[in-house]
Amino acid sequence: MIKKIIKIIIVLICMFTIFMFSSDNDVESNKKSDGVIINAYKIFLGKNLSKKEQKQYIEKYVTFVRKSAHFLIYLILGLSIISLIKEYREVDTKAIIISLIISIIYAASDELHQTFISGRSGEVRDIIIDGLGSLTGIYLYYLYNKIRRKKYE
Repeated sequence: MIKKIIKIIIVLICMFTIFMFSSDNDVESNKKSDGVIINAYKIFLGKNLSKKEQKQYIEKYVTFVRKSAHFLIYLILGLSIISLIKEYREVDTKAIIISLIISIIYAASDELHQTFISGRSGEVRDIIIDGLGSLTGIYLYYLYNKIRRKKYE
């Protein structure tokens, strides 16, 4: 029972995290994305950028960073949901479809939520990216379980 509760909490934390990022207005959201790019450059190349270089790198990588964030957080959500569903039933096609549907419904509701935030918009493209991230997480979980079962047979 405690395992189920922990998994429910993990799904809710993941959803809450997505909701909080989506609640940022355009300025706050851009600051976060820009910060990721600038800090990644500092960490991996060990160099500070001039303001002009920062602007160039931000323009070059901002879309990649933002869409990767969508994909990764929904990969985690998909993993969390399928893991929770496994507490109630075997991981089969129906469980995979249920997990994916829950993830996509949440992605669509998140994009709708963003339309109410200053400077933000909801995009179908993001729902597709979110769905692909979820599907990847769900599939990775499925593969892990399949390999694990064969190991113990």
